[in-house]
Amino acid sequence: MIKTTNLSKVYQTEEIETTALNEVNIEIKEGEFVSIMGPSGCGKSTLLNILGLIDNPSSGEYHFLDEEVARYSERKRSDLRKNNIGFIFQSFNLIDELSVYENVELPMLYTKTPSAERKRRVEEILERINMMHRRNHFPQQLSGGQQQRIAVARAIVNKPKIILADEPTGNLDSSNGDDVMKTLAELNAEGTTIIMVTHSPYCAGFGNRIIRLLDGKVVTENIMTKHHI
Repeated sequence: MIKTTNLSKVYQTEEIETTALNEVNIEIKEGEFVSIMGPSGCGKSTLLNILGLIDNPSSGEYHFLDEEVARYSERKRSDLRKNNIGFIFQSFNLIDELSVYENVELPMLYTKTPSAERKRRVEEILERINMMHRRNHFPQQLSGGQQQRIAVARAIVNKPKIILADEPTGNLDSSNGDDVMKTLAELNAEGTTIIMVTHSPYCAGFGNRIIRLLDGKVVTENIMTKHHI
């Protein structure tokens, strides 16, 4: 499903050159739940952005769904992204001016989903995460845990093949973090591929494999025994 070959990313300013990723070779199969770990500044988020087609690598190859996409234009990356990938961020990234319902509906506007189908899917997903009673609230009226549940709903409403999660529990207390992780584990059990950046060994334990980065390189890969949901 995903394969990188000697994937590198170098950021250049006039004075300095920074290597964020240094010849990274990874493979992720359909239906896996992979956690990416490592210290701050090791390249985790850069890797996630490239895997999520937000950014291009400086060199190397990136095969996504059997397409070599490393040199794709933003337009082509955007088309692939909106039809196949859902994103969950540490900082929720909800739009303050939109209601809960509108935030969850938004990805379906980009994919031109008919309005009746949008309504059905939003209501179905808000029921699933027990947030239907908050459908007309705005993000500032919700707790952090509730906001992240809405962010998860927005990420999965288009039924993406892959969910990319960047520290999805980083701003949550342990109880709300647990709820998010259990939702991700359930989605994975239903067949969704999940790639998650995390600092938490506990959260990483929900996956079946851990990839550890250091200084932009893969240093270890471990098969995990998953937590039970």
